[in-house]
Amino acid sequence: MSRAAKSPLGVPANAFDAPPGLPAPLPPGEHILWQGRPCAFGIAARALHARLVGLWFVGLALWAAIPPLGEGAFGQALLLAGPTLLVGAGAVALLGLLGWLSARSTTYTITNRRVVMRLGIALPMTLNLPFGLIEGAGCKVFTDGSGDLPLRLRRGNRVAYLHLWPHARPWAVTNPEPMMRSVPDAKLAAEILARALSSALDTTEETATPMVVARQRPVRPPRLANAS
Repeated sequence: MSRAAKSPLGVPANAFDAPPGLPAPLPPGEHILWQGRPCAFGIAARALHARLVGLWFVGLALWAAIPPLGEGAFGQALLLAGPTLLVGAGAVALLGLLGWLSARSTTYTITNRRVVMRLGIALPMTLNLPFGLIEGAGCKVFTDGSGDLPLRLRRGNRVAYLHLWPHARPWAVTNPEPMMRSVPDAKLAAEILARALSSALDTTEETATPMVVARQRPVRPPRLANAS
């Protein structure tokens, strides 16, 4: 198995009957091509908007501190701005914790037949997406090398946006798109997914299988387009 196929959990993908991140053993002929978790910082910063929340509280603190600063009352300015900054720091820390928990409880898997997304902090959910259900895919890479890979589903296959969030394409509410968010080394994952979709299209014309979305249970284009 290639380096990309190793589980990020520190265990080889074939060590157990059911590989980590998957709800059941893989059927004959199916194997893992890539598996990974989202970056905790990416979830906190881009999905939970921790940076914007921090800037908001800094702005509130400055708004309260500017009048006494203009009068030279530095002590009063600190008393007015301090509590706001403390609340803001607590809010950012909480969002960071939620981002870390979301990343730790999420596993994305690409096999030669499907994409599997293991999601959920309190209520784990497995989203099972055979290639026959995927109409299109995208890739948006950020400066740190991580990126988002949204998956556009064929008409008639829909998952509620709230069930997917934060693993959903932003603002695609009416037609939700599952998204592998803040994937480390996104270019590698995108290339593997593109090859898998191309191979599936070349070898056989798969029939669409009903999508399974279940709590505690499991649920093509030949190229990747740039995500907006």
